[in-house]
Amino acid sequence: MASGRDFPFTILDIADLLRLNIRRRGGSRVVYADCPICGDRRGKLGLYPEIDTWRCYHCGECGGMLALYGKAHGIGNSEAYQEICNALEVGAPGREYTPKAKVETVPDAPQTQRASPQEIHRTLTVLLTMLTLSPAHREHLRAKRGLTDEQIQGFGFKSTPPAYQCRAVAAQLLKQGCTVEGIPGFYLDGGGRWRAKFYQRTSGIVILLRGVDGLLQGLQIRLDHPIKKVGDPPEKSGIKYLPFTSTGKPMGVTSGNPIHFVGDPSSRVVYVTEGALKADIAHALTGRTFAATVGVNNTKGLDELFAFLRRNGTEEIVEAEDMDKFCNPNVSRGASKVHELALKNGLKCRRLVWNPNYKGIDDWLLALRRKEMKKKEREQMNFKEMYLNGMCPFGYIDGCMDQWRNRPDLKMSAAVYLGLDHEEHKMFLHEPASLKERLDSQRRTQKFRVFQLTREGIRVHDFAFRGTDFLHKAGYEQPPADSYQLVYDGELVHPREWTENNVLERIFSLCNDDLPTGYQGHSLSMSDIVELYDGDNRDFFYCDEDGFTPVRFDAEQAAPMGEADGDE
Repeated sequence: MASGRDFPFTILDIADLLRLNIRRRGGSRVVYADCPICGDRRGKLGLYPEIDTWRCYHCGECGGMLALYGKAHGIGNSEAYQEICNALEVGAPGREYTPKAKVETVPDAPQTQRASPQEIHRTLTVLLTMLTLSPAHREHLRAKRGLTDEQIQGFGFKSTPPAYQCRAVAAQLLKQGCTVEGIPGFYLDGGGRWRAKFYQRTSGIVILLRGVDGLLQGLQIRLDHPIKKVGDPPEKSGIKYLPFTSTGKPMGVTSGNPIHFVGDPSSRVVYVTEGALKADIAHALTGRTFAATVGVNNTKGLDELFAFLRRNGTEEIVEAEDMDKFCNPNVSRGASKVHELALKNGLKCRRLVWNPNYKGIDDWLLALRRKEMKKKEREQMNFKEMYLNGMCPFGYIDGCMDQWRNRPDLKMSAAVYLGLDHEEHKMFLHEPASLKERLDSQRRTQKFRVFQLTREGIRVHDFAFRGTDFLHKAGYEQPPADSYQLVYDGELVHPREWTENNVLERIFSLCNDDLPTGYQGHSLSMSDIVELYDGDNRDFFYCDEDGFTPVRFDAEQAAPMGEADGDE
Protein backbone atom coordinates (compact mmCIF):
# COMPACT_ATOMS: atom_id res chain seq x y z
CA MET A 1 0.00 0.00 0.00
CA ALA A 2 1.42 3.39 -1.01
CA SER A 3 1.94 6.05 1.61
CA GLY A 4 -0.54 8.89 1.63
CA ARG A 5 2.36 11.32 1.35
CA ASP A 6 2.86 10.16 -2.26
CA PHE A 7 -0.47 11.73 -3.27
CA PRO A 8 -1.47 15.36 -3.94
CA PHE A 9 -4.48 14.93 -1.64
CA THR A 10 -5.38 13.62 1.82
CA ILE A 11 -7.91 11.26 3.36
CA LEU A 12 -9.94 14.32 4.42
CA ASP A 13 -10.09 15.46 0.77
CA ILE A 14 -11.58 12.06 -0.04
CA ALA A 15 -14.08 12.46 2.79
CA ASP A 16 -15.10 15.80 1.29
CA LEU A 17 -15.47 14.34 -2.20
CA LEU A 18 -17.62 11.51 -0.87
CA ARG A 19 -19.67 14.00 1.19
CA LEU A 20 -19.20 11.82 4.26
CA ASN A 21 -21.30 12.69 7.28
CA ILE A 22 -18.75 13.52 10.01
CA ARG A 23 -20.04 12.42 13.41
CA ARG A 24 -17.21 13.41 15.75
CA ARG A 25 -13.48 14.10 15.93
CA GLY A 26 -10.99 12.41 18.20
CA GLY A 27 -8.43 15.18 18.21
CA SER A 28 -6.06 15.39 15.23
CA ARG A 29 -5.51 11.63 14.95
CA VAL A 30 -8.93 10.29 14.01
CA VAL A 31 -12.21 11.49 12.51
CA TYR A 32 -15.34 9.34 12.79
CA ALA A 33 -17.87 9.34 9.95
CA ASP A 34 -20.68 7.22 8.49
CA CYS A 35 -19.43 4.41 6.26
CA PRO A 36 -20.21 4.75 2.51
CA ILE A 37 -19.49 1.07 1.95
CA CYS A 38 -21.72 -0.76 4.42
CA GLY A 39 -24.11 2.16 4.93
CA ASP A 40 -23.83 2.18 8.72
CA ARG A 41 -25.02 5.53 10.13
CA ARG A 42 -23.44 5.45 13.59
CA GLY A 43 -20.05 6.98 12.83
CA LYS A 44 -18.14 3.68 12.83
CA LEU A 45 -15.79 4.67 9.99
CA GLY A 46 -12.46 5.88 11.39
CA LEU A 47 -10.38 8.22 9.19
CA TYR A 48 -6.72 8.63 10.20
CA PRO A 49 -5.30 11.89 8.74
CA GLU A 50 -1.72 11.32 9.96
CA ILE A 51 -1.32 8.16 7.85
CA ASP A 52 -4.19 8.73 5.36
CA THR A 53 -5.88 5.39 6.02
CA TRP A 54 -9.31 4.26 7.20
CA ARG A 55 -11.16 1.41 8.87
CA CYS A 56 -14.85 0.73 9.38
CA TYR A 57 -15.43 -0.80 12.80
CA HIS A 58 -18.78 -2.16 11.69
CA CYS A 59 -18.09 -3.98 8.42
CA GLY A 60 -14.34 -4.42 8.90
CA GLU A 61 -13.33 -2.86 5.56
CA CYS A 62 -10.07 -0.88 5.64
CA GLY A 63 -7.29 0.45 3.43
CA GLY A 64 -5.83 3.55 1.83
CA MET A 65 -7.45 6.59 0.25
CA LEU A 66 -7.88 5.12 -3.23
CA ALA A 67 -9.53 2.02 -1.79
CA LEU A 68 -12.05 4.15 0.13
CA TYR A 69 -13.03 6.15 -2.96
CA GLY A 70 -12.87 3.10 -5.24
CA LYS A 71 -15.00 0.84 -3.03
CA ALA A 72 -17.56 3.60 -2.54
CA HIS A 73 -17.94 3.91 -6.34
CA GLY A 74 -17.18 0.33 -7.38
CA ILE A 75 -14.02 1.15 -9.36
CA GLY A 76 -10.33 0.23 -9.15
CA ASN A 77 -7.44 2.23 -7.70
CA SER A 78 -6.20 3.51 -11.06
CA GLU A 79 -9.58 4.88 -12.09
CA ALA A 80 -10.16 6.21 -8.57
CA TYR A 81 -6.89 8.16 -8.74
CA GLN A 82 -7.86 9.73 -12.06
CA GLU A 83 -11.32 10.73 -10.86
CA ILE A 84 -9.97 12.20 -7.61
CA CYS A 85 -7.37 14.28 -9.47
CA ASN A 86 -10.01 15.48 -11.91
CA ALA A 87 -12.43 16.39 -9.14
CA LEU A 88 -9.82 18.23 -7.05
CA GLU A 89 -8.00 19.62 -10.11
CA VAL A 90 -4.65 18.51 -8.72
CA GLY A 91 -1.92 16.10 -9.79
CA ALA A 92 -2.02 14.71 -13.30
CA PRO A 93 -5.61 13.87 -14.22
CA GLY A 94 -5.76 11.14 -16.83
CA ARG A 95 -2.35 9.64 -16.00
CA GLU A 96 -2.39 6.08 -14.72
CA TYR A 97 -1.67 5.69 -11.03
CA THR A 98 1.78 4.42 -10.08
CA PRO A 99 2.63 4.13 -6.38
CA LYS A 100 5.27 6.63 -5.20
CA ALA A 101 5.36 8.28 -8.61
CA LYS A 102 6.15 11.98 -8.59
CA VAL A 103 3.10 14.05 -9.46
CA GLU A 104 3.66 16.25 -12.50
CA THR A 105 1.65 19.13 -13.88
CA VAL A 106 -0.32 18.69 -17.11
CA PRO A 107 1.20 20.58 -20.08
CA ASP A 108 -1.03 22.76 -22.26
CA ALA A 109 -3.47 20.32 -23.81
CA PRO A 110 -4.31 20.46 -27.54
CA GLN A 111 -7.83 21.71 -28.24
CA THR A 112 -10.22 20.74 -31.00
CA GLN A 113 -12.61 22.63 -33.27
CA ARG A 114 -16.15 23.21 -32.14
CA ALA A 115 -18.66 20.86 -33.79
CA SER A 116 -21.50 22.18 -35.94
CA PRO A 117 -24.63 23.56 -34.20
CA GLN A 118 -26.62 20.55 -35.45
CA GLU A 119 -24.07 18.07 -34.08
CA ILE A 120 -23.95 19.84 -30.70
CA HIS A 121 -27.74 19.83 -30.52
CA ARG A 122 -28.03 16.13 -31.38
CA THR A 123 -25.32 14.97 -28.94
CA LEU A 124 -26.59 17.04 -26.03
CA THR A 125 -30.18 15.99 -26.73
CA VAL A 126 -29.21 12.31 -26.54
CA LEU A 127 -27.07 13.00 -23.46
CA LEU A 128 -30.06 14.47 -21.65
CA THR A 129 -32.12 11.33 -22.31
CA MET A 130 -29.47 9.42 -20.35
CA LEU A 131 -29.80 11.68 -17.29
CA THR A 132 -32.51 11.92 -14.63
CA LEU A 133 -33.64 14.62 -12.21
CA SER A 134 -33.10 13.78 -8.56
CA PRO A 135 -35.96 14.25 -6.06
CA ALA A 136 -33.91 16.88 -4.20
CA HIS A 137 -33.37 18.91 -7.36
CA ARG A 138 -37.01 18.58 -8.36
CA GLU A 139 -38.09 19.83 -4.94
CA HIS A 140 -35.71 22.81 -5.23
CA LEU A 141 -37.24 23.77 -8.57
CA ARG A 142 -40.72 23.44 -7.10
CA ALA A 143 -40.36 25.02 -3.67
CA LYS A 144 -37.59 27.56 -4.22
CA ARG A 145 -38.16 28.43 -7.86
CA GLY A 146 -41.93 28.16 -8.07
CA LEU A 147 -42.07 25.83 -11.09
CA THR A 148 -44.67 23.13 -11.67
CA ASP A 149 -43.80 19.56 -12.65
CA GLU A 150 -45.04 20.31 -16.17
CA GLN A 151 -42.77 23.34 -16.46
CA ILE A 152 -39.81 21.41 -15.06
CA GLN A 153 -40.34 18.71 -17.68
CA GLY A 154 -40.82 21.28 -20.43
CA PHE A 155 -37.54 23.03 -19.68
CA GLY A 156 -35.76 19.66 -19.53
CA PHE A 157 -33.83 20.11 -16.27
CA LYS A 158 -31.67 17.14 -15.21
CA SER A 159 -29.18 16.23 -12.50
CA THR A 160 -25.49 15.67 -13.19
CA PRO A 161 -24.48 11.99 -13.24
CA PRO A 162 -21.96 10.46 -10.80
CA ALA A 163 -18.33 11.12 -11.79
CA TYR A 164 -17.61 7.42 -12.23
CA GLN A 165 -20.13 7.24 -15.09
CA CYS A 166 -18.37 9.87 -17.22
CA ARG A 167 -16.58 7.38 -19.49
CA ALA A 168 -19.68 5.21 -19.81
CA VAL A 169 -21.73 8.26 -20.82
CA ALA A 170 -19.31 9.15 -23.61
CA ALA A 171 -19.09 5.51 -24.75
CA GLN A 172 -22.88 5.21 -24.93
CA LEU A 173 -23.12 8.40 -27.01
CA LEU A 174 -20.55 7.05 -29.46
CA LYS A 175 -22.40 3.75 -29.61
CA GLN A 176 -25.56 5.63 -30.60
CA GLY A 177 -23.70 7.34 -33.43
CA CYS A 178 -23.30 10.74 -31.76
CA THR A 179 -20.31 13.00 -32.16
CA VAL A 180 -18.39 13.79 -28.98
CA GLU A 181 -15.32 15.46 -30.48
CA GLY A 182 -15.94 19.19 -30.59
CA ILE A 183 -18.86 18.99 -28.16
CA PRO A 184 -18.42 21.29 -25.13
CA GLY A 185 -17.88 19.22 -21.99
CA PHE A 186 -16.18 16.21 -23.65
CA TYR A 187 -12.44 15.44 -23.85
CA LEU A 188 -9.89 12.61 -24.12
CA ASP A 189 -8.43 11.19 -20.92
CA GLY A 190 -4.89 9.88 -20.53
CA GLY A 191 -5.92 6.46 -21.79
CA GLY A 192 -7.20 7.90 -25.07
CA ARG A 193 -10.86 7.43 -24.13
CA TRP A 194 -13.56 10.07 -24.37
CA ARG A 195 -15.27 11.19 -21.20
CA ALA A 196 -17.80 13.79 -20.08
CA LYS A 197 -16.53 16.42 -17.67
CA PHE A 198 -18.83 15.80 -14.71
CA TYR A 199 -17.13 15.93 -11.29
CA GLN A 200 -18.52 15.15 -7.88
CA ARG A 201 -17.65 18.57 -6.50
CA THR A 202 -19.44 20.22 -9.45
CA SER A 203 -22.63 18.21 -9.04
CA GLY A 204 -25.89 20.06 -9.49
CA ILE A 205 -28.84 20.85 -11.75
CA VAL A 206 -28.23 20.73 -15.51
CA ILE A 207 -29.70 23.79 -17.25
CA LEU A 208 -30.30 23.80 -21.01
CA LEU A 209 -29.06 26.68 -23.17
CA ARG A 210 -31.17 27.00 -26.31
CA GLY A 211 -30.71 29.42 -29.19
CA VAL A 212 -33.41 31.48 -30.85
CA ASP A 213 -33.72 28.63 -33.38
CA GLY A 214 -34.52 26.16 -30.58
CA LEU A 215 -31.26 24.23 -30.95
CA LEU A 216 -29.29 23.25 -27.85
CA GLN A 217 -26.08 25.32 -27.79
CA GLY A 218 -24.69 24.05 -24.51
CA LEU A 219 -25.38 23.23 -20.89
CA GLN A 220 -24.85 24.97 -17.58
CA ILE A 221 -24.68 23.51 -14.07
CA ARG A 222 -26.20 25.11 -11.01
CA LEU A 223 -23.86 23.80 -8.34
CA ASP A 224 -25.14 22.05 -5.24
CA HIS A 225 -22.18 23.50 -3.34
CA PRO A 226 -20.83 26.89 -4.52
CA ILE A 227 -17.08 26.94 -5.14
CA LYS A 228 -14.96 29.65 -3.59
CA LYS A 229 -11.73 30.86 -5.12
CA VAL A 230 -8.55 31.12 -3.06
CA GLY A 231 -8.49 34.49 -1.36
CA ASP A 232 -12.23 35.16 -1.59
CA PRO A 233 -13.54 37.16 1.40
CA PRO A 234 -15.71 35.26 3.92
CA GLU A 235 -18.87 37.14 2.88
CA LYS A 236 -18.56 36.02 -0.75
CA SER A 237 -20.79 33.03 -1.43
CA GLY A 238 -18.69 31.55 -4.23
CA ILE A 239 -19.41 30.50 -7.81
CA LYS A 240 -22.93 29.08 -8.17
CA TYR A 241 -23.05 28.38 -11.91
CA LEU A 242 -20.52 26.68 -14.17
CA PRO A 243 -20.60 26.10 -17.93
CA PHE A 244 -20.41 22.51 -19.13
CA THR A 245 -17.11 22.96 -20.93
CA SER A 246 -13.89 21.05 -21.57
CA THR A 247 -11.57 23.99 -22.19
CA GLY A 248 -7.98 23.11 -21.22
CA LYS A 249 -8.56 19.37 -21.40
CA PRO A 250 -7.00 17.21 -24.16
CA MET A 251 -9.13 17.62 -27.32
CA GLY A 252 -11.51 19.76 -25.31
CA VAL A 253 -13.48 22.72 -26.59
CA THR A 254 -14.90 25.92 -25.13
CA SER A 255 -18.58 26.33 -24.40
CA GLY A 256 -18.42 29.81 -25.91
CA ASN A 257 -20.81 32.54 -24.80
CA PRO A 258 -24.21 31.34 -25.99
CA ILE A 259 -27.32 33.46 -25.58
CA HIS A 260 -30.20 31.47 -24.12
CA PHE A 261 -33.61 32.25 -25.64
CA VAL A 262 -37.04 31.25 -24.37
CA GLY A 263 -40.35 32.42 -25.80
CA ASP A 264 -41.58 33.75 -29.14
CA PRO A 265 -38.84 34.72 -31.67
CA SER A 266 -41.39 37.07 -33.28
CA SER A 267 -42.34 38.82 -30.03
CA ARG A 268 -42.67 42.60 -30.28
CA VAL A 269 -40.93 42.98 -26.90
CA VAL A 270 -38.00 40.87 -25.68
CA TYR A 271 -36.58 41.02 -22.14
CA VAL A 272 -32.84 40.58 -21.56
CA THR A 273 -31.35 39.34 -18.30
CA GLU A 274 -28.35 37.31 -17.08
CA GLY A 275 -28.78 33.61 -16.30
CA ALA A 276 -30.66 30.93 -18.22
CA LEU A 277 -32.50 29.55 -15.18
CA LYS A 278 -33.62 33.07 -14.28
CA ALA A 279 -34.96 33.60 -17.79
CA ASP A 280 -36.80 30.26 -17.77
CA ILE A 281 -38.49 31.04 -14.45
CA ALA A 282 -39.44 34.59 -15.51
CA HIS A 283 -40.89 33.21 -18.75
CA ALA A 284 -42.86 30.56 -16.82
CA LEU A 285 -44.30 33.19 -14.45
CA THR A 286 -45.19 35.79 -17.11
CA GLY A 287 -45.35 34.06 -20.51
CA ARG A 288 -43.09 36.80 -21.89
CA THR A 289 -40.06 36.30 -24.13
CA PHE A 290 -36.59 36.36 -22.55
CA ALA A 291 -32.99 36.29 -23.77
CA ALA A 292 -30.26 35.54 -21.24
CA THR A 293 -26.49 35.87 -21.28
CA VAL A 294 -24.40 33.35 -19.32
CA GLY A 295 -22.47 36.20 -17.70
CA VAL A 296 -23.47 39.80 -17.20
CA ASN A 297 -20.72 41.04 -19.54
CA ASN A 298 -20.85 38.15 -22.03
CA THR A 299 -22.93 40.28 -24.39
CA LYS A 300 -21.11 39.58 -27.68
CA GLY A 301 -23.85 37.24 -28.91
CA LEU A 302 -26.54 39.87 -28.33
CA ASP A 303 -25.44 41.84 -31.40
CA GLU A 304 -26.28 38.99 -33.77
CA LEU A 305 -29.45 38.11 -31.82
CA PHE A 306 -30.75 41.70 -31.89
CA ALA A 307 -30.12 41.92 -35.63
CA PHE A 308 -32.17 38.73 -36.13
CA LEU A 309 -34.96 39.92 -33.83
CA ARG A 310 -35.14 43.27 -35.65
CA ARG A 311 -35.66 41.45 -38.96
CA ASN A 312 -38.20 39.15 -37.28
CA GLY A 313 -40.46 41.94 -36.04
CA THR A 314 -39.16 42.77 -32.57
CA GLU A 315 -39.44 46.49 -31.80
CA GLU A 316 -38.31 46.87 -28.20
CA ILE A 317 -35.72 45.41 -25.83
CA VAL A 318 -36.30 45.60 -22.08
CA GLU A 319 -33.08 45.46 -20.07
CA ALA A 320 -33.88 43.39 -16.96
CA GLU A 321 -30.45 42.85 -15.40
CA ASP A 322 -30.24 42.28 -11.63
CA MET A 323 -30.92 45.24 -9.34
CA ASP A 324 -27.30 45.39 -8.21
CA LYS A 325 -26.69 47.25 -11.48
CA PHE A 326 -27.06 50.31 -9.25
CA CYS A 327 -24.16 49.33 -6.98
CA ASN A 328 -22.07 46.81 -8.93
CA PRO A 329 -19.95 48.42 -11.70
CA ASN A 330 -19.70 45.13 -13.65
CA VAL A 331 -23.46 44.67 -13.75
CA SER A 332 -23.90 48.35 -14.58
CA ARG A 333 -21.54 48.02 -17.57
CA GLY A 334 -23.37 44.92 -18.77
CA ALA A 335 -26.72 46.72 -18.54
CA SER A 336 -25.32 49.67 -20.49
CA LYS A 337 -24.05 47.30 -23.19
CA VAL A 338 -27.56 45.90 -23.67
CA HIS A 339 -28.82 49.43 -24.33
CA GLU A 340 -25.93 50.16 -26.71
CA LEU A 341 -26.43 47.01 -28.80
CA ALA A 342 -30.20 47.45 -28.95
CA LEU A 343 -29.87 51.00 -30.28
CA LYS A 344 -27.17 49.90 -32.73
CA ASN A 345 -29.66 47.45 -34.25
CA GLY A 346 -32.49 49.96 -34.48
CA LEU A 347 -34.43 48.69 -31.48
CA LYS A 348 -35.96 50.79 -28.73
CA CYS A 349 -34.63 49.95 -25.28
CA ARG A 350 -35.85 50.70 -21.79
CA ARG A 351 -34.68 49.70 -18.36
CA LEU A 352 -36.81 47.60 -16.02
CA VAL A 353 -36.57 48.43 -12.31
CA TRP A 354 -38.43 46.53 -9.62
CA ASN A 355 -38.50 46.14 -5.86
CA PRO A 356 -34.78 46.24 -4.95
CA ASN A 357 -35.35 43.81 -2.09
CA TYR A 358 -35.30 41.15 -4.80
CA LYS A 359 -32.05 40.95 -6.74
CA GLY A 360 -33.23 39.10 -9.84
CA ILE A 361 -36.39 39.49 -11.87
CA ASP A 362 -37.28 35.86 -11.15
CA ASP A 363 -37.10 36.46 -7.38
CA TRP A 364 -39.32 39.52 -7.72
CA LEU A 365 -41.93 37.84 -9.90
CA LEU A 366 -42.09 34.85 -7.59
CA ALA A 367 -42.44 37.15 -4.57
CA LEU A 368 -45.35 38.94 -6.26
CA ARG A 369 -47.14 35.65 -6.75
CA ARG A 370 -46.58 34.64 -3.15
CA LYS A 371 -47.75 38.03 -1.92
CA GLU A 372 -50.99 37.52 -3.76
CA MET A 373 -51.46 34.37 -1.73
CA LYS A 374 -50.71 36.26 1.49
CA LYS A 375 -53.15 38.96 0.44
CA LYS A 376 -55.88 36.35 0.41
CA GLU A 377 -54.84 35.38 3.94
CA ARG A 378 -55.15 39.00 5.09
CA GLU A 379 -58.68 39.06 3.76
CA GLN A 380 -59.50 36.60 6.54
CA MET A 381 -58.75 39.19 9.27
CA ASN A 382 -61.70 40.06 11.53
CA PHE A 383 -63.15 43.56 11.81
CA LYS A 384 -61.28 44.55 14.98
CA GLU A 385 -57.90 43.52 13.56
CA MET A 386 -58.55 45.48 10.39
CA TYR A 387 -59.77 48.60 12.24
CA LEU A 388 -56.85 48.68 14.69
CA ASN A 389 -54.50 48.47 11.71
CA GLY A 390 -56.23 51.27 9.85
CA MET A 391 -57.39 48.98 7.08
CA CYS A 392 -61.09 49.93 7.19
CA PRO A 393 -63.41 52.68 8.51
CA PHE A 394 -65.54 52.05 11.57
CA GLY A 395 -68.68 51.79 9.42
CA TYR A 396 -67.25 48.62 7.86
CA ILE A 397 -68.55 46.76 10.91
CA ASP A 398 -72.08 46.87 9.46
CA GLY A 399 -70.89 45.12 6.30
CA CYS A 400 -69.18 42.46 8.44
CA MET A 401 -72.45 41.84 10.27
CA ASP A 402 -74.27 41.39 6.96
CA GLN A 403 -71.63 38.83 5.94
CA TRP A 404 -72.13 36.97 9.23
CA ARG A 405 -75.94 36.90 8.83
CA ASN A 406 -75.66 35.58 5.28
CA ARG A 407 -73.55 32.61 6.35
CA PRO A 408 -75.89 30.27 8.25
CA ASP A 409 -73.26 27.51 8.07
CA LEU A 410 -70.83 29.60 10.13
CA LYS A 411 -70.56 28.07 13.61
CA MET A 412 -69.39 31.10 15.59
CA SER A 413 -71.07 33.99 17.38
CA ALA A 414 -71.17 37.50 15.95
CA ALA A 415 -68.77 38.69 18.68
CA VAL A 416 -66.15 36.10 17.73
CA TYR A 417 -66.66 36.81 14.01
CA LEU A 418 -66.06 40.53 14.59
CA GLY A 419 -63.15 39.93 16.99
CA LEU A 420 -64.85 41.76 19.88
CA ASP A 421 -64.82 40.79 23.54
CA HIS A 422 -68.09 40.51 25.49
CA GLU A 423 -68.14 44.12 26.68
CA GLU A 424 -67.23 45.49 23.23
CA HIS A 425 -70.01 43.47 21.63
CA LYS A 426 -72.53 44.92 24.09
CA MET A 427 -71.32 48.42 23.17
CA PHE A 428 -71.81 47.61 19.49
CA LEU A 429 -75.41 46.52 20.11
CA HIS A 430 -76.39 49.45 22.37
CA GLU A 431 -73.82 52.28 22.01
CA PRO A 432 -71.83 52.04 18.74
CA ALA A 433 -70.24 55.46 19.37
CA SER A 434 -68.80 54.16 22.65
CA LEU A 435 -67.35 51.16 20.86
CA LYS A 436 -65.64 53.43 18.32
CA GLU A 437 -64.20 55.54 21.14
CA ARG A 438 -62.93 52.41 22.91
CA LEU A 439 -61.31 51.00 19.76
CA ASP A 440 -59.78 54.38 18.88
CA SER A 441 -58.07 54.37 22.28
CA GLN A 442 -56.44 51.05 21.34
CA ARG A 443 -54.74 52.43 18.25
CA ARG A 444 -52.55 55.38 17.31
CA THR A 445 -51.36 57.21 14.20
CA GLN A 446 -47.67 57.43 13.29
CA LYS A 447 -46.50 59.98 10.73
CA PHE A 448 -43.50 58.96 8.63
CA ARG A 449 -41.41 59.94 5.61
CA VAL A 450 -39.31 57.90 3.21
CA PHE A 451 -36.07 59.15 1.62
CA GLN A 452 -34.27 57.33 -1.21
CA LEU A 453 -31.02 57.79 -3.10
CA THR A 454 -31.45 59.92 -6.21
CA ARG A 455 -30.82 58.20 -9.55
CA GLU A 456 -29.68 59.76 -12.79
CA GLY A 457 -29.71 57.21 -15.60
CA ILE A 458 -27.71 54.18 -14.51
CA ARG A 459 -25.75 55.88 -11.76
CA VAL A 460 -23.88 53.67 -9.30
CA HIS A 461 -23.83 54.44 -5.59
CA ASP A 462 -21.37 52.17 -3.78
CA PHE A 463 -23.87 51.47 -1.02
CA ALA A 464 -27.12 51.59 -3.04
CA PHE A 465 -29.51 48.81 -1.97
CA ARG A 466 -26.92 47.59 0.54
CA GLY A 467 -26.51 47.59 4.30
CA THR A 468 -24.62 49.95 6.62
CA ASP A 469 -21.42 47.92 6.22
CA PHE A 470 -21.24 49.07 2.60
CA LEU A 471 -22.21 52.62 3.63
CA HIS A 472 -19.18 52.73 5.93
CA LYS A 473 -16.91 51.10 3.34
CA ALA A 474 -17.93 53.87 0.93
CA GLY A 475 -16.49 56.38 3.43
CA TYR A 476 -19.69 57.60 5.12
CA GLU A 477 -20.19 57.51 8.86
CA GLN A 478 -23.83 58.55 8.35
CA PRO A 479 -26.03 58.55 5.22
CA PRO A 480 -25.20 61.57 2.98
CA ALA A 481 -28.53 63.43 3.01
CA ASP A 482 -27.61 65.52 -0.06
CA SER A 483 -27.67 62.28 -2.13
CA TYR A 484 -31.24 61.53 -1.06
CA GLN A 485 -34.69 62.69 -2.10
CA LEU A 486 -37.99 62.68 -0.22
CA VAL A 487 -40.35 60.23 -1.98
CA TYR A 488 -43.23 59.90 0.47
CA ASP A 489 -44.84 61.65 3.42
CA GLY A 490 -47.69 59.73 4.99
CA GLU A 491 -49.08 58.15 8.10
CA LEU A 492 -49.76 54.71 9.52
CA VAL A 493 -52.51 53.59 11.89
CA HIS A 494 -51.49 50.71 14.17
CA PRO A 495 -52.38 49.03 17.49
CA ARG A 496 -51.17 51.16 20.41
CA GLU A 497 -49.13 48.35 21.99
CA TRP A 498 -46.87 48.08 18.98
CA THR A 499 -43.17 48.73 19.49
CA GLU A 500 -41.07 50.99 17.29
CA ASN A 501 -39.75 47.94 15.50
CA ASN A 502 -43.30 46.72 14.80
CA VAL A 503 -44.08 50.11 13.25
CA LEU A 504 -40.98 50.06 11.03
CA GLU A 505 -41.71 46.55 9.83
CA ARG A 506 -45.29 47.55 9.00
CA ILE A 507 -44.01 50.58 7.05
CA PHE A 508 -41.66 48.25 5.15
CA SER A 509 -44.61 46.03 4.22
CA LEU A 510 -46.84 49.00 3.34
CA CYS A 511 -44.22 50.51 0.99
CA ASN A 512 -43.54 47.39 -1.03
CA ASP A 513 -45.02 46.53 -4.43
CA ASP A 514 -48.58 47.85 -3.82
CA LEU A 515 -47.34 51.35 -3.06
CA PRO A 516 -49.57 53.89 -1.29
CA THR A 517 -51.09 56.79 -3.26
CA GLY A 518 -48.59 59.64 -3.66
CA TYR A 519 -45.52 57.44 -3.21
CA GLN A 520 -42.95 58.59 -5.79
CA GLY A 521 -40.12 56.10 -5.38
CA HIS A 522 -39.28 52.43 -5.64
CA SER A 523 -40.28 49.84 -3.04
CA LEU A 524 -38.70 50.48 0.34
CA SER A 525 -35.38 48.65 0.46
CA MET A 526 -31.85 48.67 1.85
CA SER A 527 -30.10 52.10 1.87
CA ASP A 528 -33.47 53.92 2.19
CA ILE A 529 -34.16 56.21 5.16
CA VAL A 530 -37.39 56.14 7.17
CA GLU A 531 -38.24 59.11 9.40
CA LEU A 532 -40.75 58.72 12.24
CA TYR A 533 -42.00 62.10 13.39
CA ASP A 534 -44.60 63.50 15.75
CA GLY A 535 -44.51 67.19 16.65
CA ASP A 536 -40.90 68.07 17.46
CA ASN A 537 -39.79 64.44 17.75
CA ARG A 538 -37.89 63.14 14.70
CA ASP A 539 -36.09 59.79 14.50
CA PHE A 540 -34.30 58.42 11.42
CA PHE A 541 -33.63 54.79 10.52
CA TYR A 542 -31.50 53.21 7.80
CA CYS A 543 -33.12 50.20 6.11
CA ASP A 544 -30.40 47.62 6.80
CA GLU A 545 -29.75 43.98 5.96
CA ASP A 546 -31.56 42.81 9.07
CA GLY A 547 -34.17 45.35 10.08
CA PHE A 548 -33.59 49.07 10.68
CA THR A 549 -30.59 50.88 12.17
CA PRO A 550 -30.93 54.30 13.89
CA VAL A 551 -28.88 56.99 12.10
CA ARG A 552 -28.31 60.73 12.04
CA PHE A 553 -29.80 62.34 8.95
CA ASP A 554 -30.08 66.02 8.01
CA ALA A 555 -33.39 65.82 6.14
CA GLU A 556 -33.23 69.49 5.15
CA GLN A 557 -30.33 68.68 2.79
CA ALA A 558 -32.34 66.05 0.91
CA ALA A 559 -34.05 66.98 -2.35
CA PRO A 560 -37.76 67.73 -1.97
CA MET A 561 -40.43 65.44 -3.32
CA GLY A 562 -40.74 65.72 -7.09
CA GLU A 563 -41.59 63.74 -10.15
CA ALA A 564 -40.56 60.06 -10.22
CA ASP A 565 -37.48 59.38 -12.35
CA GLY A 566 -39.38 57.39 -14.98
CA ASP A 567 -38.18 53.88 -14.09
CA GLU A 568 -40.76 51.15 -14.41
